Amino acid sequence: MSAAITVTHRHGDHVTVEAAGVQLMSYVYKPDPVAFESRKPYAHPLRTLRGRHVSGYRPSDHRWHKGLQMTSSHLSGQNFWGGHTYVPGEWYQDLPDRIGSMRHDGFAGFTVERDRLSFTEQLTWVANGGDAWARERRDIVVHSVEPDEGAWALDWGIELTNVRDTPLVFGSPTTAGRELAGYTGLHWRGPRDFSGGSVLGPGDLGGEEMMGAQAPWLAFVGEHDDVDGHSTLVFAHAPENDKAIHESHWFVRSQDTPMVAFSWAFFEEFTLPPGESFTYRYRIVVADGAWDRDRVTRYLESHGF
Repeated sequence: MSAAITVTHRHGDHVTVEAAGVQLMSYVYKPDPVAFESRKPYAHPLRTLRGRHVSGYRPSDHRWHKGLQMTSSHLSGQNFWGGHTYVPGEWYQDLPDRIGSMRHDGFAGFTVERDRLSFTEQLTWVANGGDAWARERRDIVVHSVEPDEGAWALDWGIELTNVRDTPLVFGSPTTAGRELAGYTGLHWRGPRDFSGGSVLGPGDLGGEEMMGAQAPWLAFVGEHDDVDGHSTLVFAHAPENDKAIHESHWFVRSQDTPMVAFSWAFFEEFTLPPGESFTYRYRIVVADGAWDRDRVTRYLESHGF
């Protein structure tokens, strides 16, 4: 049975979700102070039902990594990811005039039930210089807060519409020439103590072979420094993503910089024509303990989209 939740909305700043005295998530939409880090909303901190932190914020190696956030590292010459920009033949460069942002325009819907929060956020993707490039509808749902399972779930959907009079071209450092750096799309940065964590996929998939792989889900198991225990995050595609504008691949690292991205342009660019839209929908399960493949599979089979 799902537990009751408490939702607090500090208007103009953030939304928090609590259960049994634990703040599970804070969704921050107040504009970030540092333009170079690409101002955009993010979810941090993320915690398990036992109160264990499972997201990182502004780590020293990548200050623009903030919990769970939507990104686009290479978009028609702009960087909606933040930080250094990969330039073919020149490695990473500080190019502040290429850093875009995602502006919170308001909530089109906001519903709180006993055990469920759902909201629809309207955003504008703004290129450096102020031009609006895209409109986004973002659907966030917090649900299945289940102490018996030791887990809760966050669904994150995006519908993005090109409002320019020219196509938008989505890519990544890999499409620009850097091998196995296909990060873009919805991205999670783990806490520092998750370095060296285990990466699991369906069947026999796992570890380093998940980098650039295609699979319906990926699980990251990390061990905490401050407590004796593990936590697991499960990242899963909604079934309709199989018919999305472009195929997705997993971007994942577990050493030094624990992170996972649902990369929508890992190996190849794709184009969004003027006036057209694309959609993706994802689920992130936040769980206490070290889940194995069987546990992940049972959970996903019993909690349909």
